[in-house]
Amino acid sequence: MKRRLLSLIRKEFIQIVRDPRTLYITLVIPVIQIFLLGYTATSDVRNVPLAVFDQDHSPSARKLLDAYRAADYFSLTFDANSESELRGLIDSGQARAGLIIPPDYGDSLLAGRTARVTFVLDGSDPNSASTSLAAAQLIGQAHATEIMVARLAQQGLALGQSLPVEVATHVWYNPDLISAFFMIPALIGMILQLVTSMLTATAIVRERERGTIEQLIVTPIRSWELILGKIIPYVLIAFLDTVEILVVGTWWFKVPIRGSLGLLLALSGLFLVSSLGIGLFLSTVARTQQEAMMLTWFTLLPTVFLSGFFFPLNAMPVALRVVSYAVPLRYYLIIIRSVILKGVGLEAVMPEVVALALFGLVLMGAAALRFRKRLD
Repeated sequence: MKRRLLSLIRKEFIQIVRDPRTLYITLVIPVIQIFLLGYTATSDVRNVPLAVFDQDHSPSARKLLDAYRAADYFSLTFDANSESELRGLIDSGQARAGLIIPPDYGDSLLAGRTARVTFVLDGSDPNSASTSLAAAQLIGQAHATEIMVARLAQQGLALGQSLPVEVATHVWYNPDLISAFFMIPALIGMILQLVTSMLTATAIVRERERGTIEQLIVTPIRSWELILGKIIPYVLIAFLDTVEILVVGTWWFKVPIRGSLGLLLALSGLFLVSSLGIGLFLSTVARTQQEAMMLTWFTLLPTVFLSGFFFPLNAMPVALRVVSYAVPLRYYLIIIRSVILKGVGLEAVMPEVVALALFGLVLMGAAALRFRKRLD
């Protein structure tokens, strides 16, 4: 039995090495994905193009512009000469926000009156607009506080009393709120599921397409040996991809690994059982490699959207949140983010571990029941 299994594993590795497309998918694409998504899959809003219509041109107006320029949220890209020109820049998408400074801005400040400016945002992108709105308000409030303190200093006064409420904020695990720290661990889960499910689904279908499955049928090898011989090479490749992504994430994106690396790899192996079960199940449904790849992408896209990879689950409708409990990647993302960023142990993620174990048993069982060592 051991010799038959090792022979099948060796045969599968030879096929992988001789197929440059498989090697490219398994070794190169995960690195490309982590670089692309590591830089592009981010919720950070920086360098928003800002159009300015300054009707005052006073030193006070220049100080206000310097306050917006000092923050990296906005890039003062355009100087508009009229409101219609500013609107045209926003309508064309060249600018995402606009700042209108009235002609009496400086005089109002010198007279001790409240000076008002108008900040216009392009709301077609709600995520960018909401962040830009909060940043614009904070910058304006901070600048207004500086002006107030300067006025009191000129009058020989000082703030003699502290504020009645002071909120001390502490950000744990990711103090600088770097999106890469949140996204890179999730990329491991997405890439693991994509690579393992796609390669496993196409591996068995490839045997059927090439007619080599007939040779396997006439051998004394058992069905479960054939399944193990097919999936074990891809398990090893998946672990290689995991290490590859972790190295790139820690070395290039500076993502810290605060938890146990051994625990992380062990729980990744548990997640692989579910991913391999999905791929094996798809291989029993598909008849061609192209069909297997299409089915893999069909299952991957809703998995990504319903797992909390891009969008928070709490913001979804109740019906979709209920559906998300049937997505194994949901539980793995909680595990890997907790282990890498928070440094937690097994006891903190035990509910997710149990859920992944159940999914693995169900998916592998369903795939094994459908799989038959025969031509269908």
